[in-house]
Amino acid sequence: MEMDRTELVERGLEHLLRIKDCDIRTSILEQGRLAVDNGVHIGGAFSAVIPMVSLFYGGFLRYDIEDPTRTDIDQFVLSKGHAIATLASIYSDIGYFPQDVLANSRSIESVLNGHPGPLLPGVQIATGPLAQGLAVAQGFAIAGKRSPRYNVFSVTGDGELQEGIAWEAFMYAPQARLDNLCVLIDKNEGQLDNSAQLVFSMDELPRQIESFGWRVHVVDGTSYRSVVSALQHFVAGPRDGRPTAIVCRTKKGHGAFGAALNLHKVTVTPAMFDTEVLQQRECRELRAGELLTHFDQVVGADGVADAIAERAAAMNLRIVKTGVETVVPRRRTGSVPARNKAISYDLRELPAYERGEMVAANSVVSSCMNVFAGDRRVVSVDSDLGSTSGLQGGVSAVDQFRGINVGIAESNMMCIGEALAALGSNAWVSTFCPFFDWKVLRRIAVGQQERLESIADADGWLSDGHGLDLTFLATAANLDTRVNGATHMGNDDGVVFAGIAGLKIIDVSCPNQLVSVMRWIMDGNRGLVYVRIMRAPSAAIYDADVSFQFGTAYTVAHDESAPVHIVSSGRGVSEALSAADTLLENGIRVAVIDMPSFDADYFRRQISGKRSVVIAEQNNGMIFNQFSRWVVREGLSPDPGCIIPVNTTVENGEYTFIHSGTYEQLVERFGLDGPTLAKMVGRVARPR
Repeated sequence: MEMDRTELVERGLEHLLRIKDCDIRTSILEQGRLAVDNGVHIGGAFSAVIPMVSLFYGGFLRYDIEDPTRTDIDQFVLSKGHAIATLASIYSDIGYFPQDVLANSRSIESVLNGHPGPLLPGVQIATGPLAQGLAVAQGFAIAGKRSPRYNVFSVTGDGELQEGIAWEAFMYAPQARLDNLCVLIDKNEGQLDNSAQLVFSMDELPRQIESFGWRVHVVDGTSYRSVVSALQHFVAGPRDGRPTAIVCRTKKGHGAFGAALNLHKVTVTPAMFDTEVLQQRECRELRAGELLTHFDQVVGADGVADAIAERAAAMNLRIVKTGVETVVPRRRTGSVPARNKAISYDLRELPAYERGEMVAANSVVSSCMNVFAGDRRVVSVDSDLGSTSGLQGGVSAVDQFRGINVGIAESNMMCIGEALAALGSNAWVSTFCPFFDWKVLRRIAVGQQERLESIADADGWLSDGHGLDLTFLATAANLDTRVNGATHMGNDDGVVFAGIAGLKIIDVSCPNQLVSVMRWIMDGNRGLVYVRIMRAPSAAIYDADVSFQFGTAYTVAHDESAPVHIVSSGRGVSEALSAADTLLENGIRVAVIDMPSFDADYFRRQISGKRSVVIAEQNNGMIFNQFSRWVVREGLSPDPGCIIPVNTTVENGEYTFIHSGTYEQLVERFGLDGPTLAKMVGRVARPR
């Protein structure tokens, strides 16, 4: 009977998976023995073997070792990054990279770090900070719900589900009807401080996840038959909008013979390695014998033996009379195809504003996105502030499925945006300046850096156009939050996020400049960009044909020969222009310099002279902070009276948070309004 045949093939598959299990565990141990510190996060790596071997070798995951960046194949995210040794062993075995990459891991020379990242061929996302991979997986699933369709799998651990971001994802995925998302939870009941039990009990985890609208399977995570059955149900089962969670009940270090391997991390000594590997190999021989017995019984049974042999070949195994041999896999060669990241649009359709015209930034964003979103690669994600950013309205007018709003969940929003950018989209995410999650932003930046390193490496697996194009649209910058209070005031974000490697910070001063900044981003390959925009309408101070270039300052009043300069950004430029007009009436010519992004060349020119430069900023000194770092790095010694900072810090330069007030009250309080700036600049002006 057909059912009998299916059962016989599946029993053969189970035998094969159990054999592959021993191979992967042996490889994990070998990684530890050969690691630069002889260490490996063994407990979580071993407990994840059965879920991951089931997924990768059970025929459930469609992957492409030559081009893992294709957008028509399934996606996998290892959220529990401590299980990198399991992933690396599997990726090497299926052909993403040669086995010698597994040696000397975590060393400075290796692409195999202590957690996964895009340095390692086949890995799209840097993970390790807990539960963020689960949130990223949703972004892949959102894209996979449209054509071309595909499934998304993620492996998490119960320990990491104590992180808040996990629950942002658990709440959102059913709302987005991500029934192409399957999360395997390695419920090994342990974590770093206690490998035997969780610090925070999660006994009700299946019921809790189910209550949000997930389909939940609770399985024996020590049994291939149990895990495979749940995966089969996901792949073949009904698609009714519910994502799937497979809770795999197991124990930390499951599959190890020695109890010492049940810990979070161990140092693999030669004696430990020899003892454990010997037992793994003996176990493999016994399991191979079970397979051969089964294989002999099904020879001639309606092609069952051929079907089992085919499954073995797909696992890089070969069944012979004496046992089961490992076959050297076909290896990935070269790098993936390059991507063209330039967004197509009609320049004539973009908005243009007359000088002096008052326009709100969200209106500019919405109008521009209405044009840019004609290219399907443009996507946006808001977190309940779409009306403030203008993103959702602009993108949704073209395609409502690409104008996403995840509700009040900024961390989740950022991770979803990262996933869409990894697939090649020009992705935008937005919230108030202070609400971006530093921890998430840092992890995204780590992944971007690794992508760029791989692109630059002649032997890297990524090629041009495979960096992330991800823009963080920070609304209500500087003093624009006004009466909302210190927790919402965007005066410190620029200083804080300037410490994120590779992040380009832009502080926009004018509606026409904002259009130009967006055009610059749409040219593609701009990386991670943090764009700060005003909330209330502002006057256009540039002509409509202004051209933006990152790292360039712009003279908007008089010229650089003026004896005094006021350097500012954002709405501060308008205040500086007002001060310059007042000073000119008193016979003092002042140049106003708009510095939307830090321009070192401008300061190099000024330091060589005796000109006074007032850096007037409606924040904690974003430009001045970068200037100070640059001066020290360059070994320069400017005249102490040459550079004069005026910002929202206190007199001794300590950073502050700003309490509620109207804009007029706030700028006056910090001496940043036009009249007060004029008086201060007038005092420092030196006639020439």
